[in-house]
Amino acid sequence: MNDLSPPQADNRDDRCPGTSYTDMLKADTRRVPDYLFAESNQELGDEPIAIERYVSEDWAKLEREKMWPNIWQFAAREEDMPNPGDTVVYDINEKSILLVRQKDSSVKAFYNVCLHRGRKLRTESGPAVNLRCPFHGFSWHHDGRFKEAPCAWDFKHLDDKDMSLPELKVDRWQGFILVTENPDLPPFRGWVGPGVEHYDNWRLDECHTAAWVGRVIPANWKAVAEAFMEAWHSIVTHPQILGFTADANTRYDLYGDFLNRAITPAGAMSPHIKGKDQFYVLKSLEEFIGGGDSRARRATGDPADLKGFDADDPMLARKVLAQANRDAFSAMNGYDYSNATDSEMLDNFTYNVFPNWAPWGGLVPNIVYRWRPWGDAGHSLMEVRILTRTPKGEKAPKSAPMHLIPDDQPFASASHLIGAALAGVFDQDMENLPYVQEGMKSSPNGVIELGHYQESRIRHFHRTLGKYIDEQLP
Repeated sequence: MNDLSPPQADNRDDRCPGTSYTDMLKADTRRVPDYLFAESNQELGDEPIAIERYVSEDWAKLEREKMWPNIWQFAAREEDMPNPGDTVVYDINEKSILLVRQKDSSVKAFYNVCLHRGRKLRTESGPAVNLRCPFHGFSWHHDGRFKEAPCAWDFKHLDDKDMSLPELKVDRWQGFILVTENPDLPPFRGWVGPGVEHYDNWRLDECHTAAWVGRVIPANWKAVAEAFMEAWHSIVTHPQILGFTADANTRYDLYGDFLNRAITPAGAMSPHIKGKDQFYVLKSLEEFIGGGDSRARRATGDPADLKGFDADDPMLARKVLAQANRDAFSAMNGYDYSNATDSEMLDNFTYNVFPNWAPWGGLVPNIVYRWRPWGDAGHSLMEVRILTRTPKGEKAPKSAPMHLIPDDQPFASASHLIGAALAGVFDQDMENLPYVQEGMKSSPNGVIELGHYQESRIRHFHRTLGKYIDEQLP
């Protein structure tokens, strides 16, 4: 059991003058694992970041040549292609990659191109009897072996050539299917390095995609991703969440070159809010989610709901909400959460895997972000998946296809898939991002400045990106 003394304000002059996340963990009602307590910092300096990284087509070309072929890319989830013969088309920059489920449940990845005249073999994901080009009918087996060519008499010169589809290296981790063009890259887990082991307890491979939406954003993929690498913009951009989200108390951790995390406490009010009690936290959450679930009903302060809790506890809301989540999700999926920490039942564990995806940690429904370049340096595709734990003993359902939100529609148009509250938060971010992209082009000094701590994950990301461009990696 942890030290249950009341949390204290953090007096460090390089941190927000509020209750530290570490002290919140000390007040947790369950034993907290070391990987949550342990901080991981790196001194990265305070140099500005060149705007050319966001707006230059020449820089985007350098990324395509030096970085993208030499990383592990999240291409699909297992539930996207559960059956032999299922395929997924994954497009990145100018490349198209075709993933195919094999008879033995393994996955192979090929360049999605017919070796005859260069047409894409498939333009959509889904089951395929074989890999047959829609142009002239050249065909391949699921394992990439050449099957046949119409008018074979005219292609006798190919008899001595290897016409198998060129393969890419594949790895699988926590239900994610990953690909790389670099055959010498270490397996994903070793490539990421420290921090990847945190997921061992969260078992995202026991989850499935319950919702999946995407939208093209008129901003560089890095600018969009970086909006989700720090929490402190909430004070202006997302004021509706401050009553139950300790934005400035967020812990930022940096691991190696390829992983970093932000842990934003939930069930605690922002340190920017003064003079409010724990019932204000509960009421704020009720208003945000619109009532209707056990967590929101706790906000009434009904003695029956608060039985066993100390009304004067400064961590009352966190403890009440964590227990409500344990009860609700156990009833929903049959898993035992009795030993799960308050933190893992509540907080936002936003891990970013270099360069372009963020699989949230924790034990409640997990958000997964993915950002891809889209057409030019000024556009990107942002995807949001919500993973929920598959009920114990049941088979995970197949993912529904991504719902692509039209360019002229807000995330709110997909509220039926991701919920109105979450969609509203994304739309607030979208009100900034196009103007970030436009504004950077007007900068007289050609750089942006970053906070030393709260934006350290952005600087960490750019340090690794710079290593690729300078050919220090891989």
